[in-house]
Amino acid sequence: MLSSSQRLHMVEFLIQSAQYLQVAPIVKYSALSLFTDRFLHSLPSFIRCSGSGNWLLKPVTESALQLFVFISLWISSKINESQPLSVTHLKALADKSIKEQHFTTRNFLEAEVLFLQVLNFEIGSTNVAFLFLEDIWTQINGVAKVGELIKFEVCMEVMDLLYEKEEISLLYRSPHSLAASILVYSLVLIKSHVMSSTLI
Repeated sequence: MLSSSQRLHMVEFLIQSAQYLQVAPIVKYSALSLFTDRFLHSLPSFIRCSGSGNWLLKPVTESALQLFVFISLWISSKINESQPLSVTHLKALADKSIKEQHFTTRNFLEAEVLFLQVLNFEIGSTNVAFLFLEDIWTQINGVAKVGELIKFEVCMEVMDLLYEKEEISLLYRSPHSLAASILVYSLVLIKSHVMSSTLI
């Protein structure tokens, strides 16, 4: 349904919005999982099966997808934060960043229900690669000298790149494998950077 360039644009929009909203990493990565791994994946069959007459899906525009990006961040913040993002805060950002369409607070509420319907109301976020990455990194950092070399910020940058490159993230259907791979790759990156710095 979405081209690779459209999907990339939405992933970048989500990452930039998360950065602007200054959400915790778990909120960002849960939202990425909800939006890219589940919502975008389920949307074509939902439209086909439900024959949904909802105006947000007839047709699915870039503006509607941007609204759903905000919904994924909103739901993720409700799951992971004691003080979730407010719809007022999200709407203010949407007013600045969505150029083609103006969405009301009521539109946000309608889009949230639709988003949940596409996900069949299954919003659990325990299978997010970020949680496994954080856990493995903490364990390695506590017991192995090599753990001190791995910067968690580098791991998160690698994870962002994997979400942007759909074909790479599709190789790792297991969040455990994805988390371990990110950790190993981050270590290789840091070691190669250290070695190249010492040669100069």
